[in-house]
This record gives sequence, structure tokens and C-alpha cells, in this order.
Amino acid sequence: MSRSSPTPNRPRYRRRALLAGTATLTVALTACSPGGAGSADAAALSEKNPGTSANLRGEHPEDETDGSPKAAATPAARDKVNKLSLTPGHRTTVGIAQPLSVSFDHPVKNKAAVEERLKVSTSNGTEGSWGWMRDYSGKDRVDWRPKEYWKPGTKVSLKADLDGVDSGAAGGWFVRDYATHFTIGEQQIVKVDLDKHRLKLMRDGKLVKDVPMSAGTPGGDRASWRGTAVLMSKEGTINMRSETVGLGDAYDKMVDSSMRLTWSGMYAHAAPWNKAYFGKANKSSGCVGMSDKDAEWIYRHVQVGDPFEMTGDDAKGTVAPNNGYGEWNLSWADWQTKSALGRTG
Repeated sequence: MSRSSPTPNRPRYRRRALLAGTATLTVALTACSPGGAGSADAAALSEKNPGTSANLRGEHPEDETDGSPKAAATPAARDKVNKLSLTPGHRTTVGIAQPLSVSFDHPVKNKAAVEERLKVSTSNGTEGSWGWMRDYSGKDRVDWRPKEYWKPGTKVSLKADLDGVDSGAAGGWFVRDYATHFTIGEQQIVKVDLDKHRLKLMRDGKLVKDVPMSAGTPGGDRASWRGTAVLMSKEGTINMRSETVGLGDAYDKMVDSSMRLTWSGMYAHAAPWNKAYFGKANKSSGCVGMSDKDAEWIYRHVQVGDPFEMTGDDAKGTVAPNNGYGEWNLSWADWQTKSALGRTG
């Protein structure tokens, strides 16, 4: 079972978040596999994962001492303003696969001019590169990905000195600077073997949990993705409905311990209705399902930004770079070609 982001022409449903330490949130979103991501989903991730997969909208400007934005000179020609969203959130701790991601409200034609104003610094000289893409929502997006997974404890800073930069035709001007800082947490990797029907949580190279699971039914759209996905959000209990993806009335369930892996709707979550297949066969509608107990344990111990490395033949393809944070499925050389400046930095 899986659920996607909102698209204008799809039925809508109500989603409920039940996360520890947060108020119950209800927002209107659509369900299940392929669909484009939209602003409602980004806002929901921000609400339910404060400071992690957050839509900052510039709430942490270059001057952090008082939280007020830097004053901007405004040429008369600036009749349209471009804004950006930053992920991960300010002063947060995330997993070793989390890229620094910047998405824009309006198109960015002058990508090189924008990219050269985005300055990343790390506490240990981590090598990385920017890469441009069209986000699943249809917006322009640029991510900074390390050559390899981050080292635990790395401190990362971004200074986006964009005030006065023209993003190009139809995009408008930037009228302020931005900054954000985050820290890399412990070394964790979730390994999902689609063929053996097992999910393993590795920490510092050691196995800490091995659970049976059932992934997507092979041979069609219900199959799971392979490749590396990055945990985007921990969404708690949400409603998943099959009718939103053309599967009739196959299911309409409140699903616990939901962990989002892609914009197209692939999750890891509790799926007690599939218990006969755990460890034996892939019989879900695209997600990685586990028992209530196992899913709850995994949910409590994973962190946003952890990589889910999914291997096996029972898949419908590889996670695309823009489907969540699928850039780890590109080689380092291929990722570097996505920089508008043709270099790392």
C-alpha cells in the first residue's frame, strides 16, 4: 500500500498525524502511487517533522541574531519575487543520506548565477556537488549531495547570498539572503531485500534489527522501487485509500508507523493484514509492510535522512533522483554533471 502527493485532478482525503510531542494535524491530500508533489504535502511534512523535512520559506535568514530578514534594495524592475524552501530544517539533526535541498517558487533560468551564490561549508571538508532537477511537484530544485554518505557529527551550513539576483524569465528576483545549519546524526542504514523479504537496520556497520516484511507485488505498478531512497518524514498514522490510484475499493485503511520514502507514495509501515506473507512473499500495493510491533520499533529508531537501500529483482525500477531524494542512485560522475557550474563546491 502506498500514497502519493496531491495532484489537481485526483480525489482527496483526510490525513491524520499522530506523532509524539505534536498536536494532531489534519490536512487534505491524495493517496497512493505515482503523482506529483505539491505545496500541501510539503507543508504537511513541515508540520509533522518540525525542523527536519521543513518548508522554511526563509524563516531563518542570513542574520540569525534576531530572526529578522536582511533589508533588501529593490530595483524598480523587480515586479516579481522568487522565494525558496530549504531542507533539512534549521539547527536539526538528520541521517547520513540527507541532501541539502533548495526548491524555488518560480522557474530558475539563470541557474549558474543562482548556484554560484549558494555556499556550503562543512566542519570536516566534505566533498559534494550541487545538482539541478525538476522536482516531483514541477518546481525547479537544486540539491547538494556529498560524494559519499555524510560522516556522523558533520556540521553543515548554507549561505545563500541571493539578494539582488535575477532568476531569469518568468522567475523574478530574489530580494533577500538565506542561511541554514544542520548536523548529521548517527550512522544508520536500512537494508531492504525485496527477494528475501527482510528489512535490516544497521548502525555503525552492525546489525541491530532484522525483521520479516512483505513489499510490493511484482510484475506491475504495485511493485516496489529498488535503489536508495532517503527517509523523508515520519508521518505516524495516516489514511490510505486505493481509489485515489485507480485500484477501486481494494483498501481504505488507517495505517500506523508510516515512514515516507518517495513522493510517488512508497512507504515503510505497519501492515498486519499482510502477516501471512511476512518473510515469504511480496504482496503489498508498493510499500514495505511489517507487523505492528516491528514497524513501531523501526519507526522509533530511524531518523529522517536515513538511507533505505532496497535491492532485489522484485521491483518496477529504480528510484528517480527527483522522487524524494533519489540522487544516490546516480554515480558521483553523473551527479556532478547536473551542476550548472560544471564543478564541485
